[in-house]
Amino acid sequence: MKIAIISVSKKGYELSLSLKEKLDLDSTVIKTDSYHKNVKKYFPILFYEYDAIIAIMASGILIRSIAPLIESKATDPAVLNIDDNGNFVISMLSGHLGGANRLTQKVAGLIDATPVITTSTDVNKKLGIDVLAKDLFLSIENTNEILFFNKSILDGKEIALTVNPNKNFDYLFKYLSDNELEIDISVSYSSKVNTDEIIARLEDHELILKERKIVVGMGCKRGKECINIYNALKSSINELNMDMSRINQLASAEIKKDENGMLELSDKLDIPINFVELEKLKLFESNDIQKSEFVKSKFGIYGVCEPSALIMAGFDSKLIYKKTSYNGVTIAVAISK
Repeated sequence: MKIAIISVSKKGYELSLSLKEKLDLDSTVIKTDSYHKNVKKYFPILFYEYDAIIAIMASGILIRSIAPLIESKATDPAVLNIDDNGNFVISMLSGHLGGANRLTQKVAGLIDATPVITTSTDVNKKLGIDVLAKDLFLSIENTNEILFFNKSILDGKEIALTVNPNKNFDYLFKYLSDNELEIDISVSYSSKVNTDEIIARLEDHELILKERKIVVGMGCKRGKECINIYNALKSSINELNMDMSRINQLASAEIKKDENGMLELSDKLDIPINFVELEKLKLFESNDIQKSEFVKSKFGIYGVCEPSALIMAGFDSKLIYKKTSYNGVTIAVAISK
């Protein structure tokens, strides 16, 4: 998640700098930028350049600033509102698909504030269908149906899910089993459903939940054993609250194609691995990747795990887990659009 923090007062600016330091330590936060004053200039830029905006200011200023920019729950960024004293963190916009509710809980914990969340499913301890999609990294093709399904969940109606019998959906069943929020769901199988889709039905309404491609980029020192790479991967996936079966592909640079630890990991997890050509890595450009001069001096490329993950996840993909080191192993995770 790329986050912008914007403040208007001196006290708010000091809070923004403190919050930025804490967020920068989080591997799931790709970058955090701080802005001060001039909200009329900044908001139209931030709204389209960041996944989330944290506004430290009076709610009236925030509402008037974002009102002309709001378009759709499917595309609007998460927007949080914090008072100058850091007493309350309020989820204002895109609570579910944009991730504002989860970010509100995280930020409130970091600054010892009270989180304020008002979405109906959350306050009634129900699992919204869009929350399920967000948590499992699924896209929703017909977002106009979300309201009907969430109202039905609030009314205690059963949602019927259909999946393909030839695909491993362990991540779905584990999520439903571990989830503490209420939802009444039945699951059936049909070969007519695409392997990367979950179809939700109720009465004459249908939602298509489609897997976004998740690629784990890996780098390591020469000769790292499979168990070391696995432990690093497991730590990263746990931070994302993701089940291992949700990963679609592993990736690294072609200079690692003879790393037995990576090959063994791919085989044991039954997840394909792709080694990206050096030429592609040299040509790849992204403002979000961390550049290593050491890697550049040795191999002529600025990085391995982040660009490999982004390339294999496809055009317009983005990082959801920045390069993080684990005792000689680096992990990054990218997701398709």
